[in-house]
Amino acid sequence: MSNIRCIGIATGGGDAPGLNAVIRAATRAAILKYKWKVIGIPDGFDGLIWPEKSFELTLKEVSGILPRGGTILGTTSRGNPFQYKTGENRGEVRDISDQVIANAGKLGIDAIISIGGDGSQKIGHELFLKGMKIVGVPKTIDNDLSATDVTFGFDTALHTVTDAIDKIHTTAASHHRVMVVAVMGRDCGWIALEAGIAGGAHIILMPEISFTLKRVCEQIGGRENVGRRFTIVVVAEGVKLPPELKENRRASPVGNLLGNAIATGANKEVRISVLGHIQRGGSPSPFDRILATRFGVAAVDLIAAGGFGMMVALRGESIVSVDVAHVIGHLKSVDPQGEMVRTARAIGIGFGD
Repeated sequence: MSNIRCIGIATGGGDAPGLNAVIRAATRAAILKYKWKVIGIPDGFDGLIWPEKSFELTLKEVSGILPRGGTILGTTSRGNPFQYKTGENRGEVRDISDQVIANAGKLGIDAIISIGGDGSQKIGHELFLKGMKIVGVPKTIDNDLSATDVTFGFDTALHTVTDAIDKIHTTAASHHRVMVVAVMGRDCGWIALEAGIAGGAHIILMPEISFTLKRVCEQIGGRENVGRRFTIVVVAEGVKLPPELKENRRASPVGNLLGNAIATGANKEVRISVLGHIQRGGSPSPFDRILATRFGVAAVDLIAAGGFGMMVALRGESIVSVDVAHVIGHLKSVDPQGEMVRTARAIGIGFGD
């Protein structure tokens, strides 16, 4: 701890509700508990390519940002200093990691808190191996990082998607339609599964469970046979399409592909809602504000303890630290035989299988 005088904070990857809560908590803990100076690094590690854009985070700077979505530091999903694109049309790729490390030194930064998902943590780990003192904070609305029970931003995304499904229910029932709701989640189905259960969806399609168009249409028909004249289908963006639709995947968003196929196969009127980036926005839920605050304070304490190359994580009710090397590259997927899926099946939700 005696060697730390100034820390930097960077946010990388997609934005998520709760990022500002982490920035606020880390800044306040660094200043009030350890008397450190705090530097905000704009736009992920890109901010260390042009260090003049960095700025000091004071108690005043972080005042009032707790309920704000997004990040006051800005973010990027393409900022990799080991594969930095330059030249005409950004066609040249160079490793400028040494420049990034040198610029952090010029700013007087002794250690950095890197807030991000798998990609950002991988970049941070590579910089750590080159000598930069870094600790990580896990962030993704997809909840797919293996080292932590839950990531901040996920709960808020669930609230947003569940609210949308609630509203879609009324128009679906009124018009006797099939409503396809496409949600985020990348290669994991956590948002689709949990929001589908919370919102009373009838069919959930997600990457971890293979489905056929025939079975989806049969499940819709089964509802028709018992007088249920509408169906809510929640689709995760990374879902594995059946063979007859795979060749068209790049031609149209997955929700549109499935919606059109269901309209033909089930002979039903179908409407498609792609929720998109609305799932990333808005004020963080109380759960996410608290978790993000705990992560921010824990990251500062981890720096003070010299726990570089580590990441904070939630395990049970406790905040722990884990080796980033054991975190990156391991997705936390939904268990098709797990309790959550079994619960959904028990209440009649179909998975198209």
